[in-house]
Amino acid sequence: MSNIRFEALKAAFKHKPVEVVEPEGKVKDYFARDVFTREKMKEYIAQEILDQLFDDVDNGRTIHRDIANVVAIGIRKWATEHGATHFTHWFQPLTGGTAEKHDAFFTLKNGTLIEEFSGDSLYQQEPDASSFPSGGIRNTFEARGYSAWDPSSPVFLIGDTLCIPTVFVAYTGEALDYKTPLIRSTAALCHAAREVCSYFDKQVKHVHSNLGWEQEYFLVDEALYNARPDLMLTGRTLMGHNSAKSQQLEDHYFGAIPARVLAFMRDLEYEALCAGIPVRTRHNEVAPNQFEMAPIYEEMNLSNDHNLLVMSIMERVAAKHHFRVLLHEKPYAGVNGSGKHCNWSMETNTGVNLLAPGKNPYQNLQFITFLVNVLMAVHRHNGLLKASIVSATNEHRLGANEAPPAIISVFLGKQISEVLDKLEHASAEEAIIINAKKEMKLGVGNIPEILLDNTDRNRTSPFAFTGNRFEFRAVGSSANCGAAMLALNAAVAEQLMLFKEEVDKRIEQGEAKELVLFDIIKKYIVACKAIRFDGNGYSDEWKKEAAKRGLDCETSVPKIIDNYLLPDTIQMFEHTDVLNESELHSRCEVKWETYVKKLQIESRMMGDLVVNHVLPAAKRYQTMLLKNVLTVKQVFSEDESASLNEMDYSIIKQIEHHSGSVELMTEARHKANRQPDERSKALAYHDTVLPYMADIRDHADALELIVDDELWTLPKYRELMFIH
Repeated sequence: MSNIRFEALKAAFKHKPVEVVEPEGKVKDYFARDVFTREKMKEYIAQEILDQLFDDVDNGRTIHRDIANVVAIGIRKWATEHGATHFTHWFQPLTGGTAEKHDAFFTLKNGTLIEEFSGDSLYQQEPDASSFPSGGIRNTFEARGYSAWDPSSPVFLIGDTLCIPTVFVAYTGEALDYKTPLIRSTAALCHAAREVCSYFDKQVKHVHSNLGWEQEYFLVDEALYNARPDLMLTGRTLMGHNSAKSQQLEDHYFGAIPARVLAFMRDLEYEALCAGIPVRTRHNEVAPNQFEMAPIYEEMNLSNDHNLLVMSIMERVAAKHHFRVLLHEKPYAGVNGSGKHCNWSMETNTGVNLLAPGKNPYQNLQFITFLVNVLMAVHRHNGLLKASIVSATNEHRLGANEAPPAIISVFLGKQISEVLDKLEHASAEEAIIINAKKEMKLGVGNIPEILLDNTDRNRTSPFAFTGNRFEFRAVGSSANCGAAMLALNAAVAEQLMLFKEEVDKRIEQGEAKELVLFDIIKKYIVACKAIRFDGNGYSDEWKKEAAKRGLDCETSVPKIIDNYLLPDTIQMFEHTDVLNESELHSRCEVKWETYVKKLQIESRMMGDLVVNHVLPAAKRYQTMLLKNVLTVKQVFSEDESASLNEMDYSIIKQIEHHSGSVELMTEARHKANRQPDERSKALAYHDTVLPYMADIRDHADALELIVDDELWTLPKYRELMFIH
């Protein structure tokens, strides 16, 4: 009888590095080759049209349809010259991925085929919205939804298809995607930050938020992947005993990249660079067969588009190299999971990073102002930020191994913490000195000499300041960055609005601007002190301390999602015009529903594995042992055959336990499915189904150690993680 595991191993060992064809020329010659950039637009669109288009895009104004008609002609000409036959509106539904519907560049008029791509086709499309998550915004039978062109993100080619980045909204106007509220949040943050910048530099007309993502992922040979039904259907291993050697020697981290993996990485980078994604970094991560790629930072909306695009490119390129990409946050128990660290900053049109220490006291007052307001925003909405990154998949990663804990706190590092502590205890006269020439200096030590790398790193911090930006480390590897970034942008935008209102009110009463700024900043430093934590986020002591500080310490994903519906959260999102109450309710429904469906699939898959893989292997081995016991008893005494009997009894107990646990898990799942609403279902799955799954896994992993290796049909951790 053949063993699918051994057949998969034979196939895996035959896979060798695939030859990679490098694009012609230097990187600068093929970078953004498949993107209709502003520079390329000049060849296809009249300059006066481009001037209007760019002015509208840069100032956030709606593009007139007459402009869209002219732009569409230029886009079609460029696209068809480069082999495009179809176009699609490329959007980001609440599934977390991307979606597209392809249409050809022609239509029929009076029986005659005519090439066509109008401004209307560019501007708007009507994909069937009935099967996309909406959280109750629209009825299933009301399928109308609209995708609308986002001109701030350039169109691009994938194969023979022109992809047009778009928003996705319901017939009634509510957002059904991540891009729409992300764009709203960047606009809100731009406006609020620009207003606060006016205290320091009247030349600032625009502030944009930057995002630099670090994409972690695992690779697994496709033959081994195909022999693991749980990997195929859930993205993670639902059972599997730890390998004797995994990551404990830390010899994989930053090690030499295996030849076959390097070929995949090179191929991936070439495709990404041609798509205009400025990928720059690649390396081995900590866990075996875990890797990371990262680009140069870009404007947030574009950067998020690029991350979603690169995830789809990864899957396509991996197949060419006989790999499968695992983007699940925790594909293997007991080793590091995968995150998507989101590096976030704000930059002015004058080229100033608002989160970078300045070169003079006035610039540093600006830096401290924005830094402290970010701390206030994170403190006031720490529960919301946690809700923005939790999921059924990230639940397994948070707090495990190197991942940050499920408590939002901010790491600042020694130097910045000391500056804030000194400001907290300084008087206005000590902190701000203005001489007769109206020159200002800060009397708080050497703030002008703050270095860029002014902190150590804290791997246990979910939200860490790293010198000139904040790194949101708790975001999961499979997530759409937009979910976390729109919450962060909105929270900071609202906080900056509140800050400006408070400052302006006191200035209008005749107080000096600098003294008002300092006084309010000092008040904020005290108010948000609970969010600052530079210690070990894994420790039990921190969990107790965080609870005392009033931080959100909830660990149940369904309950964490409740933070979206808190009165302060609803008020914040509506104040910034990012999401209305209806949209917030819908997103919660989608999150609860997705959580239920993920666990439903996993629990059904686990039952399948037990019944069709684990128990048959255990019973076959038990039969072998029983035959051996009978033979031994014919030759040896009872005492000498006792050890074999004990092993047989152990397997019998494991088999009985498995059969009973699967039945109980199935009953719990059926009961959870009968709950009256999605939140109740999610809570039932978390509280009753998950514990059975953990118990079943423990016993399956124990059997894996006992059963003869030749009988075990599921590829083991040592094979999944070390064959490349």
